[in-house]
Amino acid sequence: MLRGIHPLLGPELLHALRTMGHGDEIVIADANFPASTLGRPVIRADGLGAEAVVEAILTHMPLDTFDTAAAFRMAMVETPEEVPPICVSFQEIIDRLAGPFRVAPLERFAFYERARQAAYIVATGELKLYANLILKKGVLPPGEFEPAW
Repeated sequence: MLRGIHPLLGPELLHALRTMGHGDEIVIADANFPASTLGRPVIRADGLGAEAVVEAILTHMPLDTFDTAAAFRMAMVETPEEVPPICVSFQEIIDRLAGPFRVAPLERFAFYERARQAAYIVATGELKLYANLILKKGVLPPGEFEPAW
């Protein structure tokens, strides 16, 4: 049994996190993201902001330490070198909950292509622009789950 479940993790998102394996990816998408047309299972989180969802997920999911990058954001189309404020916030949440992982930018269409390979897409109600993030799951440390028997 998982201890201390984050209050924003409903059964569908909690199930998704538990079924994902090492190296699987999950997309946290803003309200403008074409979540339903990419062919991946979509978890609706319309009443939640992207930052709150990222925080809830990272409370229970470690990031992958076996790859050079484990977090990706969508780069802005007109100014790809600029980091949107929401992505600065994503970086702060990752630093606090997962460790020193750099959020790597991906060009818009490269982000969509990577999202097509994700295990799940979480469609939030976030209205801030470029509030899209991909997280790669790491290995669950011993003691994260207690046997039900």
